Amino acid sequence: MLNRIDAYLGKITMYRMVLYYTIALLVVALIRSFFGIMPFAPLALIVSTAVLLAVCWTFNQVFSAVFRAQTNMESVYITALILALIINPAPMSQLTSNFGLLFWAGAWAMASKYIVAFRNKHIFNPVAFGVAITALTIGQSASWWIGSPSMLPFVLIGGFLVIRKVQRTDSSLVLMLVAIATSVALSYPKTAILTTISNVFMISPLVFFVAAMFTEPLTMPPTRNRQLIYAALVGLLFSPQFHIGSFYPSPEIALLIGNLLSFILSPKGRMILTLKETKVAGAGIYDFVFEPDRTFPYKPGQYMEWTLGHEKPDNRGNRRYLTIASSPTETDIRMGVKFYDKPSTFKTKLKSMKVGDTLTAAQLAGDFVLPEDATKKLVFVAGGIGVTPFRSMLKYLVDRDEKRSVAVLYSCQTTDEIAYQDIMDQAEKQLGANIIITLTNKEKCPPNWKGCVGYVSAQMITEKIPDYKERTFYISGPHVMVSATEKILKGLGIPSSQIKTDFFPGLA
Repeated sequence: MLNRIDAYLGKITMYRMVLYYTIALLVVALIRSFFGIMPFAPLALIVSTAVLLAVCWTFNQVFSAVFRAQTNMESVYITALILALIINPAPMSQLTSNFGLLFWAGAWAMASKYIVAFRNKHIFNPVAFGVAITALTIGQSASWWIGSPSMLPFVLIGGFLVIRKVQRTDSSLVLMLVAIATSVALSYPKTAILTTISNVFMISPLVFFVAAMFTEPLTMPPTRNRQLIYAALVGLLFSPQFHIGSFYPSPEIALLIGNLLSFILSPKGRMILTLKETKVAGAGIYDFVFEPDRTFPYKPGQYMEWTLGHEKPDNRGNRRYLTIASSPTETDIRMGVKFYDKPSTFKTKLKSMKVGDTLTAAQLAGDFVLPEDATKKLVFVAGGIGVTPFRSMLKYLVDRDEKRSVAVLYSCQTTDEIAYQDIMDQAEKQLGANIIITLTNKEKCPPNWKGCVGYVSAQMITEKIPDYKERTFYISGPHVMVSATEKILKGLGIPSSQIKTDFFPGLA
């Protein structure tokens, strides 16, 4: 069941997933309002949503023109729809008085993406910033009406899909558990424990807040440990019972404080990358080599969000999270991409780029990096284009002449698809790396092929890497391949602590 869900989620980007989530919740709320289940009329919700979409779209157009910045319209729509889900739709008789709240919340949310930013990267969650500043300036605040028992089943189902898509289960659970634990600790014994838990979970916007706002990657720290600290802080502040004197943080204030911590702990800003050349790395595999507008530190194996503006993007959008294929020892930034039949509009535009064209990159993140302990024995298991983080790591070790005990188990369909052979040969010759390549298409295997044949198996691992139990395995590739390899390793008795899998949100 989960594999089917993951297969579906893999076809769309994270941003499109959140867009579908917010649209679905508004449609459900609209239908329920027709039957009198919601505390507002259908027309009130329609008008409120329309106003927010118009305000956000207009201000985004203005700011993007003034700052000459690339824009992602999905992000604009998501911001407007989240605002519609937390600002209470006013009756038509009160539309005039409610218009100020809608107008300024949308305007401030868009402004935060351009004005309250560092090196073209916004610091605060736009929705949280918009409603917080509006509350401070005109005294009108969001009601967070989505946090109701009648909407909870729909919020839960969609929220699960969003969190599953972005793989933020651990940090999301930490936030919710800390929020609930804090509420229980501050309410007991005046309020029964089960009553407090029920109140925080069912009649607060906790689940929606986590799925739709907390998981936003641009305002989240880059590594897992920092993400957990971030989640714990936001969870503490989110608790309705938490206060400092007479100050009770609202959900938006809790997130803004967390955003500030994240900004301190995260790499700063966006980069403009100028295409220098495009190379063929293998059958259907292209290396795009860019010159960055500034230097920046990163670790081999980390990923970034790449934005390439183009007209009429398909349902995969104009952003991708892709591993940096270059090494920090290189001055250029390299991106390795596999092209299939009927590529997305993003890849089509990418492939048509000419020398001198630009795109933007931001949100450096990822824990899929070399261990600090250089004595640890490693195995890099790659499937197809999943070899890109290992190209970065091997190039780094070669350039630094850093001899580590490394085995590479690389799975491709045919010899034509083998990428970065030069780097692997150099690592084998200079560092003594154990390079093992296996071809899965037996029919197209050359007669003189000296490598392995077939999919990665337990037998292949035990025969080619006799000391496998002493090694830490890094696995990168298609989701199905990663899951299958992880299962094989656990069957061989490899503990989870010795298995690292590559992940970045928005894989599609």
